Amino acid sequence: MDHPLIDLINARIETAEADGAFDNLAGAGKPLPKMDDPENALINRLIQENGAVPEFVSLSRTLASLRDDLQGTGDRTRRREILQEMSLLEARIDIARKAFVK
Repeated sequence: MDHPLIDLINARIETAEADGAFDNLAGAGKPLPKMDDPENALINRLIQENGAVPEFVSLSRTLASLRDDLQGTGDRTRRREILQEMSLLEARIDIARKAFVK
């Protein structure tokens, strides 16, 4: 079933073409960029444009911060806590990487 406004839409497009609205568009005559994952291209582009990162990247940043904390503390109890957190984070990073690759 056609859209109820299909005739109006086509008329507007024809008018725009006649007026030259589609002349000199950026990228005209050039091939479309190759996409590794065409099914998810839109979502991947939106994620990238908004600065989102995969979970394992953000977890890795947290791990780096914990390493800095570990170097900066001399308290044995706190060091043990940091090492436990680091161990858990490393496991979460491994899981997140495996899930990201799938």
